[in-house]
Order: sequence, then C-alpha cells, then structure tokens
Amino acid sequence: MSRLFKYLIYLIILAVIGLIAYAYLGPWFGVDFSAPQNQITLPVVLDAN
Repeated sequence: MSRLFKYLIYLIILAVIGLIAYAYLGPWFGVDFSAPQNQITLPVVLDAN
C-alpha cells in the first residue's frame, strides 16, 4: 500500500513538472496562451444636477 502512495506522489510530481515545462516552453512551439482582446466602448450617462 505504501508503494502505491509513493508511486502516486512520483506521478503527481512528474505531472506538475510537465505542466510547468509546458507553460514555459509552449510559446516556443507555437502555443498561444494570451486571452483574446476586444475593445468595448459603452456610452456613460452621468446624472449631475
């Protein structure tokens, strides 16, 4: 049972390292992580009496 937990911990550590590597190396391989940007203009009516 302890071997199962040990292998599970190793697998989690490898997954975290892989995710961090993907986040840092992804843009070099053509993956775009930036959010889409749209300009939104809305009129604002101020009620100043």
